[in-house]
Formats: sequence, C-alpha cells, structure tokens
Amino acid sequence: MTDITLPSGKTLHLYTPTEMKAHLDKYVIGQESAKRTICTAVYNHYKRLYLNTQTSLTTKVDKSNVFVTGSTGSGKTFIVKTLAEFIGVPYYIADATSITQAGYVGDDVETILTGLLRACDYNIKEAECGIVFIDEIDKIAKRSSGPNLTGKDPVGEGVQQALLKMVEGNKIGVPPNGGRKHPDQPLAYVDTTNILFVGSGSFAGIEDIVKDRLKGDSKIGFQTSNDDSSSVELEDDEIMDYLCQEDMRKFGFIPEFVGRFPVICNVKPLTKEDLVRIIREPENNILDQYATLLALDDITFKISSEAIDVIAETAVKLKTGARALRSIFECVMEDYMFETPGSGVTEIEVSSKYVKDKIDKRYKNIKDKN
Repeated sequence: MTDITLPSGKTLHLYTPTEMKAHLDKYVIGQESAKRTICTAVYNHYKRLYLNTQTSLTTKVDKSNVFVTGSTGSGKTFIVKTLAEFIGVPYYIADATSITQAGYVGDDVETILTGLLRACDYNIKEAECGIVFIDEIDKIAKRSSGPNLTGKDPVGEGVQQALLKMVEGNKIGVPPNGGRKHPDQPLAYVDTTNILFVGSGSFAGIEDIVKDRLKGDSKIGFQTSNDDSSSVELEDDEIMDYLCQEDMRKFGFIPEFVGRFPVICNVKPLTKEDLVRIIREPENNILDQYATLLALDDITFKISSEAIDVIAETAVKLKTGARALRSIFECVMEDYMFETPGSGVTEIEVSSKYVKDKIDKRYKNIKDKN
C-alpha cells in the first residue's frame, strides 16, 4: 500500500513498518523492540482506518491502543512524536497528572481533545484521525493503600472511567477553548473512534508484580528450589519483556481500561554506550547543534572521545536518561559560549579533564544521592 484516503478525506502516504522504523533509526538510538512494536501498531491503525471506509468489506477491524512503559528519558515520547511527524498526522502530548475526575480541581479529560484540535487548527475531521499520547498515565492507577489514603481518589479510578469513554471510541463534547465544561458553553463534538491513543509512563514498582507472577517458572529463573540447572536468571530490564495486561490490572488499572490497550511495549533504560551514541550519531545530535551555534561566530568545535564518555557516565548517574545530556552540556559549555564569541578564538577543543572539572563542581557526589 502507498497512498490511502482517511475517513477525514485526507490522502495519507502510508509507509510500511520497516520504512517507519528506518526513519526512527535516524533519530532514536537503540530501543529496537519498542520501535518495531510501535511502528507496527501505527501502520495497522491507519490500515484499519482505510479498511473501515470500504463499504464493500463486511469485516471491521477493532482499534488497538498502545501502552508504552519505561524509565524517564528513555525515548517514549520522542519515538511517538517523531513517528507522527514523519507520517504527517496531527498529534497531541497530554499529561495525565493534570487530569482529575469531575468535581475536583484540575482539568477534565476532554482537555486532551482540545489540545488535539489546536494541533490541527480546529479541523475536527482531521483531529479524528490523529494520535494522542498520554504521558504519566501510570499516575492515574487507583490507589489501594497508603498512609494518606482517605477513600477519595480524584486522579485514580474516576479518571480511568472518564478516559475509558474516550479511548474506546465515542463522540465526546469538547470545550473548544479548553477548561471545564459549562452549561451554556457551546461544545465541539469529536468522534474518537479513529484516534490512536498511546498511554505512557514509568510504572515504578510494576517489575515486582511481574516477578511475583513469574515465580515458580523454572525456565526463567524464578524457581522455588535451587537445583534446577535449566533456569535462566533475568536481568531487571528483561523482566519488563514479560509485562502483560494482568500486571497492569494489579498495578491499579480497571480491567475495562486495560482491555482498550491490547498492545504493550517496554522502552529499556539507556546505558552509557547508548548515551554515547545519542551524543554522536542521530540526525540533529547535540554535537552538531553546538557546532552550528559556534560556526556562526566562525569557531570550530571539537570534543574528545574521553570527554564524551565522562558526560555519558554522568548522565547515567543522574538517572534521567537522555534528558540529562542537555543540562550537562550546558554546564560544560557555559564558559565557552560566553567568552569565545568576538574574542578572536577560532577553535574550541573540549578535553576530558575540563569536562571532569566542570562536572565535579556542579554534580559533586551525585552518585551518593541516587
């Protein structure tokens, strides 16, 4: 397939999953399994939209929304954002932590659709074929215990129930300008049947739920006895490869909500080697960005491999993934960016010693805090 006509009437060039992944490979280092899963899910979603417009077909394909798990800074948002821009569909990135159920201070779930409408200049038909990425979705898991639990859970099951109507496909009345609904306010009605929803979060602690479920399976290293030589012990980041809907339910999601997200994939934590590649390899990488800025002042920018290693090691200690790289580089480059423009300097070469000195001042004893 190449060009397809969406229910909105827009013609979309539908790239194959391998073509989508090849594009992501230019910008996203590693995460092979997650990229394959997400590309396949997006491809099948837009094939579904095309097939369901064909009146001659009696088979209708159901929607498969996606759960993406993984630690902060590992690329969950970036993968979906990059892919949506590549295929040319409207998308919106929402934050689940700002949403509360009706009657509490916060945003209604409908504000998610308001954001999607803004992303396509309030073209409702186009919005109805878009992608919504709901970040921090793990924060709306219902709480079952805790010292501060009082019986009220304004960001838990009530929000899931409200979102359920949206993700399963319904006509939702949306305040065009955002905010809460008011009785006299005109609403724009958005049919969410053809919107792909991607729920994302770190899901801290869900690894223990998966481990508990796997206990007793001698083939994967969770046997109760120690005399089974056939078992294979799993690393922590491999545990999440076994994540399923039942684990999501035990984490705090109602079965109806979990059932609307049949596709689950995990984005793995970034290693030092991954971070070194992220610094060097992707299109629009951070080295090229600094080189471009300095080139405007006729300054050549160089940095040693050892210095890059130090930066990557520090980012690992900060435990915020690729997001840490920008702040570390800003720390390292601050004096250069201030002093060299107009100074007559024509070349900068950043050494590992210089990087270590700058990092030691800013991030001293950082490993003791994590």
